[in-house]
Amino acid sequence: MRRTRRRWKIAGVVLAVAMVYPSVTYVQALTYPGAASFTARTTDWLRSMGAGPVVNAAENWWYTRHAPANTPPDSTALPQRTAHAPSPAAQAGPSNLRVTAPVAGEGVWVAGAHAPDGTVASYTTFVRPDPRHASVVAGVALLDQNVTATHLVAGTKEPGGSGWPEQAQVPQSWRPTLLATFNSGFKFADTAGGFYSDGRFAKSLKDGMASLVIDRGGRVSVAEWGRDATMTPDVAAVRQNLHLVVDNGRPAPELTSNPAGLWGSASNQFQFTWRSGVGTDQAGHLVYVGGDHLTLSTLAAAMAQAGIIRGMELDIHSGMVAFNTYRPDLPGARPVKLLPTMPAPADRYLRADQRDFFAVTLRPSPQSNPLSRQHS
Repeated sequence: MRRTRRRWKIAGVVLAVAMVYPSVTYVQALTYPGAASFTARTTDWLRSMGAGPVVNAAENWWYTRHAPANTPPDSTALPQRTAHAPSPAAQAGPSNLRVTAPVAGEGVWVAGAHAPDGTVASYTTFVRPDPRHASVVAGVALLDQNVTATHLVAGTKEPGGSGWPEQAQVPQSWRPTLLATFNSGFKFADTAGGFYSDGRFAKSLKDGMASLVIDRGGRVSVAEWGRDATMTPDVAAVRQNLHLVVDNGRPAPELTSNPAGLWGSASNQFQFTWRSGVGTDQAGHLVYVGGDHLTLSTLAAAMAQAGIIRGMELDIHSGMVAFNTYRPDLPGARPVKLLPTMPAPADRYLRADQRDFFAVTLRPSPQSNPLSRQHS
């Protein structure tokens, strides 16, 4: 009897000790510095505890079984015109969208902030890229790189390391000219890609990876690293994520088969979920696309519709997809989400965030751009 009691006591002590580590790490995950939702913190913790395959299976089960409706989109899911919306003459925008049978407002560019010389610096619109699910909406933002500069900012947790100068948020010195902020890519535990910014590598850059490359002037190109871009003295920042999803203006082949996990975990490509992507069009504009209930194929289709010549997927899932616009030309104007249903707040990245992100500002000395000026 004494032996049995002793064994039970020992088992109880072992169980208590075994529970200490996950309890401590979970509390650490919930209190780690930087903005992140409870769900994101919990999911990240589960993956760190070795439950990644279980999380992936649960996500695949949920997101592949909740297909969107094949009905007109709900009006609450469409971008809302603000009190600062420009006149129709200012809404023409570049003619690079491919839209058939549109609903009201679909494919119609709405001008955003103006540079000091009157150039329209940004446009937004939306498209519906899924012919089998007409309710699906993808927001599109276009940024004129002749008058804007893009910056890559490290978060408190991604890509890792300390001492990043921006302190995981949009610095105060950028805010008077802040035009847009948007999410970056996958966590580095889930992608083989690298990260370079502020003169240092957080993760080494890998050939073949889709890469958002920022030069010393703040201009973005999206490239396959090693084929379209390499490290040079003119490179200011590089954020890699998966492989290109659009190349030569067309969705990459094999997006639905996802061989060797080129675009995330197995069956990830079939999930109807929040997704985002970025690329450049023929004229060199920076183009962001994001929306809910997108599969990898419909994201790529939306990117091609938006005129992207070469593009990459960014982050996915609720709370991870965020694009917010600012009006530095209208003092006091509040930030606006690209789509009203985007879960993250419109002022995300104005305080420290766990994830790395991009900020777009007006150039101090904007250059003239005939394409944009004719619509201003």
